[in-house]
Amino acid sequence: MARPLEGKVAVVTGASSGLGRRFAHVLSDAGAAVALMARRADRLEAEVQAIEAKGGRAVAVALDVVDVAAIGPALDQAQAALGPMTIMVNNAGVSADGMALDLSVEEWDQTFNVNVRGVYFGAREAARRMIDSGVAQAGDARIVNIASIAAFEVLPGLTAYCASKASTVMVTKGLAREWARQQIAVNAICPGYIETEINAEWFASEGGQRQINSFPRRRLLDERALDDALLMLAGPAARFMTGSLITVDDGQTL
Repeated sequence: MARPLEGKVAVVTGASSGLGRRFAHVLSDAGAAVALMARRADRLEAEVQAIEAKGGRAVAVALDVVDVAAIGPALDQAQAALGPMTIMVNNAGVSADGMALDLSVEEWDQTFNVNVRGVYFGAREAARRMIDSGVAQAGDARIVNIASIAAFEVLPGLTAYCASKASTVMVTKGLAREWARQQIAVNAICPGYIETEINAEWFASEGGQRQINSFPRRRLLDERALDDALLMLAGPAARFMTGSLITVDDGQTL
């Protein structure tokens, strides 16, 4: 099997479940050593063991991206275990369900703290280390942010989430421009609806089924849907890509 990321070191935030867990395994299967980061550190150890059982290298690092001061030390811990990082996947995210008249200030702040501040400072701390290690100058630095079709669509009851993901898109473009001459590729994936543990209950409900039936293909994306986009943006193919947004939504926004 082709291993295009052989010798690379990847960091994935929000890696204890859902997309982050999937990303960690996909990157490992492609040859990268992977640092899995999340608040729920107890869940990470099982994933590290699963990766190691397949012959991969991995390490678990506890990190809450809301704690900006902890991001740099967490990346240092990953590098001490695995070597200079080449790939940063800013995946940690939360959803803020609630109409504007009901949403609390705390819920709004939490959404932006994770989905925007966490991405911005995660990218910044990764970039600093990629420059210091020479990874950037070698043309191997990759930062992949996970945005959403919510950056472009008005989703009822999800205004805070949509606004945060639109901010993630602009963070991606702005940092791509800033670091273009440092040879750091900063891109984003904008997924459509994928069933995860966060939304499984909704999509099993009558309302969720109506939503699925409103999509052109009347289905959700499965967990494999983002694999190819992730590998492209994390690997050699992104050498001439920066500031790009890749939408993978099975036509849900048509």
